[in-house]
Amino acid sequence: MAEKITLTKKDRLAVAWRSTFLQGSWNYERMQNGGWCFAIIPAIRKLYSTKEEQAAALKRHLEFYNTQPFVSAPVMGVTLALEEERANGTPVDDAAIQGVKVGMMGPLAGVGDPVFWYTVRPILGALGASLAMTGSILGPILFFVLFNVIRWAFIWYTQEFGYRAGSKITDDLSGGLLQKVTKGASILGMFVLGSLIQRWVSINFTPVVSTVQLSEGAYIDWASLPAGGEGIKQAFMQYSAGMALSPEKVTTLQNNLDSLIPGFMPLLLTLFCMWLLKKNVSPIVIIIGLFVVGIVGHLVGLL
Repeated sequence: MAEKITLTKKDRLAVAWRSTFLQGSWNYERMQNGGWCFAIIPAIRKLYSTKEEQAAALKRHLEFYNTQPFVSAPVMGVTLALEEERANGTPVDDAAIQGVKVGMMGPLAGVGDPVFWYTVRPILGALGASLAMTGSILGPILFFVLFNVIRWAFIWYTQEFGYRAGSKITDDLSGGLLQKVTKGASILGMFVLGSLIQRWVSINFTPVVSTVQLSEGAYIDWASLPAGGEGIKQAFMQYSAGMALSPEKVTTLQNNLDSLIPGFMPLLLTLFCMWLLKKNVSPIVIIIGLFVVGIVGHLVGLL
């Protein structure tokens, strides 16, 4: 029986260091796939002895991948465990490995951005700025050092956590645990994607459906407002009381759509793009198509 191939701490540490360059070859079609492959090379070289096996392993990791760079570490850890088990003869197929990656990257991206970009970095930035304002050179140094210590500690320990968790998953392949984890992660990823549609996807149909003349007193009479700051104050007070900014109420097609089902058109657009991806349409083609439709729609007065 062949000796089991195991990734040592040194191997995993090399992967963690390389994952720092996850966005080094970012592209619009598959985003972080190049950086992912660069990071995982030390493990692939250790696990697979022939060039053909190494090339096949890197090829399956060239699929689409994108998440917040720091929280990519636990995904990397789980993937290392799956690749290790596969190299030792466990029946882990390409779809299972890619399914775990895709299923985890969405939910983790939703966690990583608020934690690192909107919490850790502003807090450390404020601390460093307060020292810098006093003339201390320690301000920027402290920000740089603390942020990178926290970042690197998080990357290493969460990668190790993912590696151990991945090993436990592969212990129960016959019981379907890997399939359950993959399915659960995929469902969670789709839920996060659905919740972000309303925030990130926007369509505005500009054609005017109706124009209604408002009665006097229902809108702000700008000509009667006093000059200077007092006039601005009264305008704000009248607007907060519900008065319109103009004597006409204009209703657009988008207003009617929002009154029926808010966010319905962004949802349809997202589903349409997903359908195109399922039909193997290149993301680059979809992006260019959206640009063309947006420009043409604006020129003809539809968008």
